[in-house]
Amino acid sequence: MAKLTFHGVGIKAMSACVPPDVVYNKDLGYLIPEEEIEKTINSIGVAERRIAADDVMASDLCYKAALQLMADNDIDAASIDVLLFMSQTPDYRIPATSCLLQHRLGLPRETMCLDISLGCSGYLYALSTAFAYASMEGVNRVLLLDGETFSKIVNRRDKVDWPLYGDAGTATLVEKGDYGDSTFMLYTDGSGEDKLKIHAGMRNPITPESLIEREQEDGNIRNDLEVFMDGMDVFNFAISKVPKSIKQLLKETGKTIDDVDYLVFHQANLFMMDFFVKKLKVDSSRVPYCIKKYGNTSSTSVPLTVSSELAGKLEGEHTVIMSAFGAGLSWGSAVMQMRDCKVSPVIEY
Repeated sequence: MAKLTFHGVGIKAMSACVPPDVVYNKDLGYLIPEEEIEKTINSIGVAERRIAADDVMASDLCYKAALQLMADNDIDAASIDVLLFMSQTPDYRIPATSCLLQHRLGLPRETMCLDISLGCSGYLYALSTAFAYASMEGVNRVLLLDGETFSKIVNRRDKVDWPLYGDAGTATLVEKGDYGDSTFMLYTDGSGEDKLKIHAGMRNPITPESLIEREQEDGNIRNDLEVFMDGMDVFNFAISKVPKSIKQLLKETGKTIDDVDYLVFHQANLFMMDFFVKKLKVDSSRVPYCIKKYGNTSSTSVPLTVSSELAGKLEGEHTVIMSAFGAGLSWGSAVMQMRDCKVSPVIEY
């Protein structure tokens, strides 16, 4: 476990962008027996998702979210010292997508750019990185862009993954200022690497056979360049680790669950989040959900939930916990004192 505490830095603003195209899970009769569709929707909590067009990348959604954030908060591009891009669906393997976004956004050449890749826990790890850079001498503002277009790496005939995942891009501005302490607690268990994985890559080189769709477990269809998830194992991992890690975070920071104004979970599935709420004995009115209309958007789901459900609600001071988990296996939680955070409403592109 890494425990990271930051002083005098915080989140000034957040924004999010989603594609306009909506896919409804009620139309999945080709994949799921009609008599099971309603049960599936009620269990995972996903009624609809946003799916990016073939020529729209995660970086495009982040670019629009960043423009919105900068416009809504009168942010001069020249004031951005560090640009971070968090994604598992970058534009290219080389070069880093953050470099492309620096140019598109008109940020100065003095801007430091860095790509980060991690699973659904990625926003918490990337946010801790943003806080760390913002804490350093010579850095005042960090722009964190987190975007995923998982629809491009999920087979539409995979009945485990396709009903879950949607696409989105987000922007978070972290800066020095009169902010209270923020504490992150981050964890990893690499023994679970096979629970959520894309098989083909560098260790398993891509060949023509990698592109062949094959029937996999339980009749699911995918090729070796598309994501596999052992849903039950990931579920068991999450329910055993997430509530415990949040309780540990509260203990380490001397807080109780009643001190928390909002608890924002990675939007994995509804049943899982409802379990967390009951296990932690937290008032459900303080736990925002956006999974019904956006699905599981991987690492973007925490900031997307804030933009979707907490716009206009973070004025003044608020204690907020964010918690996420996913491939790696990797998980983490953070508690922060947010002050006058400007959250822009979700836009479309």
